[in-house]
Amino acid sequence: MSSYSYVKCMWAFYLFSSCVPTLWFAQGADPYLPVKAVNLGNWLVTEGWMKPSLFAGIPNQDLLDGTQVQFMSTKLQKYLSAENGGGTDVVANRTSPSGWETFRLWRINESTFNLRVFNKQFFGLENQGKGNKVVAVLNSPGNSETFQIVRKNDDRNRVRIKASNGLFLQAKPGLVTADYGGSGWDDNNPSVFQMKIVRTLQGEYQITNGYGPDRAPQVMQDHWNAYITNEDFRFLSSNGLNAVRIPVGWWIASDPTPPKPFVGGSLKALDNAFTWAQNNGMKIIVDLHAVQGSQNGNDHSGTRDGFQEWGDSNIQDTVAVIDFLAARYANNPSLAAIELMNEPLAPGVTLNDLKKYYKAGYDAVRKYTSNAYVILSNRLGPADSKELLDFARGLNRVVIDVHYYSLFSDMFNNMNVQQNIDFIYNQRASDLSAVTTSNGPLSFVGEWTAEWAKSGASKEDYQRFAKAQIDVYGRATFGWAYWAYR
Repeated sequence: MSSYSYVKCMWAFYLFSSCVPTLWFAQGADPYLPVKAVNLGNWLVTEGWMKPSLFAGIPNQDLLDGTQVQFMSTKLQKYLSAENGGGTDVVANRTSPSGWETFRLWRINESTFNLRVFNKQFFGLENQGKGNKVVAVLNSPGNSETFQIVRKNDDRNRVRIKASNGLFLQAKPGLVTADYGGSGWDDNNPSVFQMKIVRTLQGEYQITNGYGPDRAPQVMQDHWNAYITNEDFRFLSSNGLNAVRIPVGWWIASDPTPPKPFVGGSLKALDNAFTWAQNNGMKIIVDLHAVQGSQNGNDHSGTRDGFQEWGDSNIQDTVAVIDFLAARYANNPSLAAIELMNEPLAPGVTLNDLKKYYKAGYDAVRKYTSNAYVILSNRLGPADSKELLDFARGLNRVVIDVHYYSLFSDMFNNMNVQQNIDFIYNQRASDLSAVTTSNGPLSFVGEWTAEWAKSGASKEDYQRFAKAQIDVYGRATFGWAYWAYR
């Protein structure tokens, strides 16, 4: 049985107050439109910030895949650096760190790693381990690109780095070599570095690879079984919601034996969700939240190290995932829509690649159903919110998804309560109007939240803020989905 304390606070308290406008309940062409939905985030695609305790049992849990680290030589007081960002030597000559001095971990086990540099080569020994000079020249790691990070017991950020030849890295002026056999932790030891953790990731790759193949399957199964149940669907339905948006990862198409480190079981959980939805008169939006290669570099994209690498070469494999989902659920009466990708980020995901993929993904869905909606997520970043409208007008039962948060920007930090509310009624209303057309795709606010960057706000402030968003986002012709349920 799930705990509803957070949900009751956010839904019954903020949203289902007497201020909810009649417009919100208007009906569209389909009897369930506009959808009034909630995102089931952190269920089938892990987002560690939503439940940090999921990661508590991982040894060295601050050094997971994608953790960005910097190493300063205690003797030289200089940082290790991949010269030119990669492709040549690793040196120790920078007094302040930036991109070239930052390395992304690929975790092998709790203390052994590959280190990926700014230009995506791997930190390693020269001549594929035949020499002892440290370079960053290879695009895929092998034994000579594998290092053990040895942490000092009473100062976990004081480290020594052991190479595959059994010797430690030492920093010399203009050179880094793996040829130090001594011991000790004093500042004058050339093999001692002060490690700074710059950024961490807590997504599906991190949790499954962190626990490893022996423990991850049970950890994930326990989470899937407890986090969302039929009781949650019953609760949501009884409180006026008629749909859920369920994020899934690309590996679900290979269930029950997905590529490592991902583990099987999420497909069975999604099957259960369709049963629970039907039991409770709800609809499901299946959202491909994580695609192979990562469409935005964020934790929730399933990335290993935070590099955004999805592109034309990934389209065929990503369409295959959509084909799998459409084939499995097309005839299920609870299917409302399939979302082809969540939050592609510009400029890394180009508009040409995205349109090519969206057309192929649309065609894959239409092989199995003419009734389910196909949702196209707008690009985040420097992109025109109307860039998909002309493209989408040529397709049938298509929806444009936009995400609106009053977070993640200093602009919101500097607004008072009324300014935040006015922003919704003015700017957000204008933004939504721009993608809501009478002769084109439907519009969908696929993610929004009643949270904001305003500390010390009262209950009444939150109610007014939530009401403003419901007033405005209720104008979306497909509906809206709150982030997130838990």
